[in-house]
Amino acid sequence: MSPIALLSVSDKTGLIPLAKALVNELGFKIISSGGTAKLIESENLPVTRVADYTGFPEILGGRVKTLNPKIHGGILARRDKQSHLDDLDKQNINPIDLVVVNLYPFEKTISKENVSWEEAIENIDIGGPTMIRAAAKNHQDVLVVTDPSQYSNLIHAYKSKKITTELRKKYSQQAFEHTANYDLTISKWIAKQSSSKKVSWLQSLPLKQELRYGENPHQKASWYGESEKGWSGANQLQGKELSTNNLLDLEAALSTLREFGYKDTISNPSYQKAAVVIKHTNPCGVAIGNSPSSALKRALDGDRVSAFGGIIAINCPVDEAAAKEIENIFIECVVAPYFNENAKEILSKKKNLRLLELKAECVQKADKNHIRSILGGLLIQDLDEPNVNQKEWKNVTELIPTDEEMNDLSFAWKIVKHIRSNAIAVASNQQSLGIGAGQMNRVGSAKLALEAAGTKAKGAVLASDGFFPFDDTVKMAADYGISSIIQPGGSIRDEDSIKACNELGIKMILTGKRHFLH
Repeated sequence: MSPIALLSVSDKTGLIPLAKALVNELGFKIISSGGTAKLIESENLPVTRVADYTGFPEILGGRVKTLNPKIHGGILARRDKQSHLDDLDKQNINPIDLVVVNLYPFEKTISKENVSWEEAIENIDIGGPTMIRAAAKNHQDVLVVTDPSQYSNLIHAYKSKKITTELRKKYSQQAFEHTANYDLTISKWIAKQSSSKKVSWLQSLPLKQELRYGENPHQKASWYGESEKGWSGANQLQGKELSTNNLLDLEAALSTLREFGYKDTISNPSYQKAAVVIKHTNPCGVAIGNSPSSALKRALDGDRVSAFGGIIAINCPVDEAAAKEIENIFIECVVAPYFNENAKEILSKKKNLRLLELKAECVQKADKNHIRSILGGLLIQDLDEPNVNQKEWKNVTELIPTDEEMNDLSFAWKIVKHIRSNAIAVASNQQSLGIGAGQMNRVGSAKLALEAAGTKAKGAVLASDGFFPFDDTVKMAADYGISSIIQPGGSIRDEDSIKACNELGIKMILTGKRHFLH
């Protein structure tokens, strides 16, 4: 008896070459339905419609087509169990050897603007997942294929008689992964339509690539991500493969940069041009400029020593002048929404430089969850999104910051939330001058930031991601000539710090909101 293949696909890529190979080269009989059968028939290939095969018509407007014992009995019957074979014989059911199915495009449907609940629900596939799961369960006897990218390997395996147990298990695992992703997409969409505040967190991401290693060479690492969302949507123009550490630094750079907006538009005066230099997930230079090149130069000038081997992110298209700022320094990666041709030509000479274009729409599409693993579980929290609201700030000193100082305080406050706690940022004229990160006490971080700023700290502002437990940081800031301080407040000794500011002629703003980053 000829082997039987059941073909029912939404994505018809490669369908006809597959069908021709199955019929003409491998001797398969094909069962199919709907648009799949119609396309196969249009090529004058022999195909039996599901309704003709089962003797039962499609009903409920196509909701029930393949849900029939002649289909599922043929898929689920074990060839090594005589009782199963006897059942097939009694019911005049033929065994099905190959199932090629992919599912209704639910994700594509819900991505449409203003899609209705009814339209989305009608695009939930029932028969497809049922056939896939049945075939995957009985993979020792039935091959299951769920992606057009598998077709070539499938035909090769048949022709070379290499339908191995391992291949069957591999296709089975991929099939269950396919249906799991499909169900999770549906679950997440329905959850978003719910008014309930308590929704189980569900997420499944496809493997994007295996990385060379993790943070260190002895650690294995993999990168999972949704297509066209976040970093999975980035286009790498040149350079070596991205590493784990590159990706962690790139994420830190983008998080900081988003405080100032992120635009694809080549010429748009309505948003700030900003650049960020990252080293070991901490910003070491951040600045605003009137052009991409001036923002980049000022960011690099913030700490050129630490910038060596770092990551650069720019929130606007990179032109020739900006590219020239990078020409003569060692940088691991540069990411921006766009690079013009002259910029690409200049940077192409730096062969090991990783150059990435990340469109603003890819950033906007990404889920706004921050996910970290702990032993045996996950921690999930909202991103600490850009949300500076000066109306919530409180001036607590006798002296009041000038408008220029308020601008710098706002700038420093945006930066400090992206520095590892304890975090201190010193800034002036919309440029970082010194960063103090990750120390076990706040005055230690302040010392690092102020020493890095040096004489430039005179007249600058200082931001702290957490409150001051003592007035020692205020006194140190005064020694360096800091004019204004911004911090959350909330210490039982706030009055000590406020008193010190008044005595030393420093202005202080309390935001009422902290920004710890661990």
